[in-house]
Amino acid sequence: MRTVRTVAELRAALKQPRREERSIGLVPTMGFLHDGHLSLIRQARAEHDEVVVSLFVNPTQFNEASDLAAYPRDERRDAALAAEAGADLLFAPPVEEVYPTGFATEVRVGGPLTESLEGVQRGAGHFHGVTTVVTKLLNMVQPDTAYFGQKDAQQALVIRRLVRDLDLPVRIEVLPTVREPDGLALSSRNVRLQGEDRRRALALSRALQAAESDLAAGVRDAAELTAGLADVFSAFDVEPEYIALVDPETLAPVATVDQETLLAVAAKVGEVRLIDNTILNSNGNGRA
Repeated sequence: MRTVRTVAELRAALKQPRREERSIGLVPTMGFLHDGHLSLIRQARAEHDEVVVSLFVNPTQFNEASDLAAYPRDERRDAALAAEAGADLLFAPPVEEVYPTGFATEVRVGGPLTESLEGVQRGAGHFHGVTTVVTKLLNMVQPDTAYFGQKDAQQALVIRRLVRDLDLPVRIEVLPTVREPDGLALSSRNVRLQGEDRRRALALSRALQAAESDLAAGVRDAAELTAGLADVFSAFDVEPEYIALVDPETLAPVATVDQETLLAVAAKVGEVRLIDNTILNSNGNGRA
């Protein structure tokens, strides 16, 4: 696996594969790779001739400087893991390569997809940062497919809308959330969970499990389901930022779970902000 740091180097490295009409898969990451990222890289490896992994902690999608500063980084570790999972190229640009002096362009997706849930908690500017950097990465790499995780369900919806609205010639593949054996959704931020906070972080996945159980028991009313989940959070001494039952395509709130519904939750545990979600089906089954 080669590591490149500039757009010019990246395009030069992909020139021959593109000339040979070899397919290209892209896995965008912010680094500190875990098994969730590696599952995306392996899927890209299985489906494409060339696999590019980008490693870039994007400052424009952080609304708190302290969160950006605390985000874990270890490029040497990430490079070894990406290579083992099957990556051909690691694109690890410095900030000034992505946002050079005078950079003045922003790509925005408007409406409920960016103004609800995470858009409320983190501000719509968070998603503007995501859509701008993803647009740049897609233009830089020009992949056939880009891979994302279901844990960031709202982000995946926003990116699908971005690609559809701008007619970008790329397939967006969203793969299931990967979890720890006890159910905690894998996140680069999990390394910051210390002591009792690691146990308390289970409030999110336990709430999803409780919703699936309640649904299987016949509870369909969204308000009743939400109240039950609030009790689960309380049992872990965690205050949820939101517990939302919404349409999985539009994020519009639902009053009754009578078809596929996205259950999204968010909470701050100690100094670490976590999100999780699952797709609930009216037959009582959940899909992470």
